[in-house]
Amino acid sequence: MASPTASVQPKHQYVHYTLLSVAVLACLLPFSGKAFNVDDTLFIYVARQITQHPLDPYGFKVNWFLDAVPMAHETKNPPLAAYYIAAAARIVGWSERALHFAFLLPALAVVLGTYRLARRFTNSPLLAATATLVAPAFLVSANSVMCDTMMLALWLWAIIFWIEGFDPQKPHYLAISALLITLCALTKYFGMALIPLLAAYSLARQRRLGNWAWYLLFPILALTGYQRWTKAVYGLRMISEAAHMSAGVRQTRQSSSLAKALVDLSFVGGCALPALTFAPVIWPRRKILGVCVLSGIAGLLVCNGRIGLGEMLWPFDFYQHWFLVSIQLTLFIAAGFSVMALAVADARKRKDADSLLLMLWVFGTFIFTGFLNWAINARSVLPLIPATGILLARRADTLWATSIRWRPARLAIPLAVAGAVSLWLAWADTELANSARTAAALIEQKTRNQPGTVWFLGHWGFQYYMESFGARPVVVNDPPHKPGDFLATAGDRLLFEVRPESAASREAIEVPMLLGITTVQAKLGAGFYSSDLGPLPFAVGPVPPERYELIRLGPKSIAAGNAVLP
Repeated sequence: MASPTASVQPKHQYVHYTLLSVAVLACLLPFSGKAFNVDDTLFIYVARQITQHPLDPYGFKVNWFLDAVPMAHETKNPPLAAYYIAAAARIVGWSERALHFAFLLPALAVVLGTYRLARRFTNSPLLAATATLVAPAFLVSANSVMCDTMMLALWLWAIIFWIEGFDPQKPHYLAISALLITLCALTKYFGMALIPLLAAYSLARQRRLGNWAWYLLFPILALTGYQRWTKAVYGLRMISEAAHMSAGVRQTRQSSSLAKALVDLSFVGGCALPALTFAPVIWPRRKILGVCVLSGIAGLLVCNGRIGLGEMLWPFDFYQHWFLVSIQLTLFIAAGFSVMALAVADARKRKDADSLLLMLWVFGTFIFTGFLNWAINARSVLPLIPATGILLARRADTLWATSIRWRPARLAIPLAVAGAVSLWLAWADTELANSARTAAALIEQKTRNQPGTVWFLGHWGFQYYMESFGARPVVVNDPPHKPGDFLATAGDRLLFEVRPESAASREAIEVPMLLGITTVQAKLGAGFYSSDLGPLPFAVGPVPPERYELIRLGPKSIAAGNAVLP
């Protein structure tokens, strides 16, 4: 099949690259002051260790879940993103804005890489790249300093160099791709999936094994060496340890395959929101109606408990908003079906190596997210976002070629709607992250120059900001008990029962969430960072304030209660 690259003139390519770069900066720069959130804290701690001990990234302990353990046992990510943070911090500093500026480069590489790859697959590469940019999974993830956007950038450019290394054959391109595959896997272990993905693509394209297969041995050997190194230095094979942890958590939750598939579809559909906004344009009304009916039934069954989601770390509270959640669940599951259908329809129609690559890319990510990873989350869905954008563009090409009434202007409204929702969500996620920084600052002000130690329960960004002014995380076997000490808590689930007579004073700190949309809220079923909080990647609705509490301990001790993660 001939490449459609020639349909985009070189001068237009440069204009498109410029427009996309400006769009990325316009979407991300307003959030560059966002507080550190979720696992940003762990990556920054590893980066700081690297600045002191470059060859020992995990040689320290961290109290992330109520006890100090070696970082090598706590983290389930390889160290390359932390090395990037350490290198960037030497140049621009450790502030939130400085590090978010540094992570603009991976974000630009994702969008521009999607455009360059899409030029080989579609006559509408600008559509593919824009659909990637305005997807919620991308815009929210790109506003972090975690490894996900960096991994996706390396993933895309590894595919680009691999494909361009075949046409005509360029051994140095294949070698660059092999290096990028290795770096991708050392940024996030999911990058290893590139090895079977590109092997399948190459076999389908050339119909035989060739010299290209030797290049895929390099990342295999490099990752084998990484396993041996972590075993020698830290006493465990970290790739195997991550897989073992995921398997253990999945087994504990005992969720049915149907429940996992439906939540997985919900996350795929919500994270790849353009698949939903484009549905009225790219699918017949009868098919849309049929999928929505099935999705609506599934959504209602989940929300009334008929399809159980298994044992989770947090109990679901969204049933009080069951109707609101079921509507959003219906839409997201339907959108997830749309993503899967795009991949299948494209493969059935074209029957070539390119369509096989896209289908395996989408379905492989879907299977990993729902059935292999420790939890379903938007960060795991992120790798399929560029493939979905390319599939949407290929579908638009087909409709444009077969319908005289099809006009490119019809693409503007779905993109604008998806972009508006994604920016709204990125703003809300920033508001949520900033609440932890605000609460920590208030707690620091209230305890400054006061006798006694400040302890805290809670992690993510709250831990980063509490520790930044010297507060200590609670240790489960040695709870704070000295009169005059302070205990700061995030959320309303405590490890310890603090009886009224044990507290000399207690003060609630509530930070309002004003935007009506959220990435994390159990009461609305929103679990962008973990499906433990609900079956939706994000939710629209009445978002309660983020609640923190500051307790001054009195002369009587704290009574240990049931162990509940804060």
